[in-house]
Amino acid sequence: MRETPRSQGTAGDSMAWPPQPRLGRARAHTTGASCSGSPLRSDGRPPQTPRGARQTGPHGRPGTTPPVPGRPTPLFGFRGLDPLGPLSRPAVVAALCAALFGLITWQVVGHGPLRALDERIDRALVGEGPAGLTEVLADLGNLQVALPVLAAAVGLALYRRRRVPAAAVAVAMALVPALVAPLKELTDRPGPLTPETGYFPSGHAATAMVAYAGAALLVGRRAMPAAVLLTVATGVGLVLRGYHWPLDVLGSWSLCGVLLAGAVLVSSRDGRRSGAGTPSRRTGPG
Repeated sequence: MRETPRSQGTAGDSMAWPPQPRLGRARAHTTGASCSGSPLRSDGRPPQTPRGARQTGPHGRPGTTPPVPGRPTPLFGFRGLDPLGPLSRPAVVAALCAALFGLITWQVVGHGPLRALDERIDRALVGEGPAGLTEVLADLGNLQVALPVLAAAVGLALYRRRRVPAAAVAVAMALVPALVAPLKELTDRPGPLTPETGYFPSGHAATAMVAYAGAALLVGRRAMPAAVLLTVATGVGLVLRGYHWPLDVLGSWSLCGVLLAGAVLVSSRDGRRSGAGTPSRRTGPG
């Protein structure tokens, strides 16, 4: 294929400005001007393709010519179970935990079939396992053990200037005795090994969950598996030692799920407000 040679000037030549039109190339931009094999435009199309004539890509994807890959964005931006945005997740968790706590409380107070099953399971579990180990696990829910862990996490959050999350978790911890004590009086459930009442929900299980899970929320996600392990270990120790029925522990966990979800919701709202009020940094030259 033969191309039209370009005229090359020397380094000392001065370029005329604006560039002078060349008669030899004027025909290349007219419809059908160039013959086949020319590197210039020869398809007979107008210089610009109208927007309505653009082709779509495969499977109905929007595109130009050539087609641009990519599927249309969903109308509501669905991602898993998050149709309303990241703030809906803690709200959904709180609602589910509240519903579960209501169901457990209704069964305990009304002597429902779930309570009868709970008592049969407890009789088969009490006294199982090494006594020394199960006692240590139950003691993880003591205030003397759990509160220092939470206090250290709150101090770290304040050092990192995360005041709102630290305050939210601290309020959740303060609400544990404020909610558990009246519920114990209202339900008036006796213990597994004693006729004394006031065992539902479990205060030790609630203290362990809010303290350890709340500390993990403040420290970082990597600490959450350890918090879950400590919370579950506390509940297992309480049941095996005969300090609480299984539903006492499950009821406390569901109640504390509401408190922790509320703390996450408050922290998320504060983070979104802070992010919206901070001007974005320009990364380009300016």
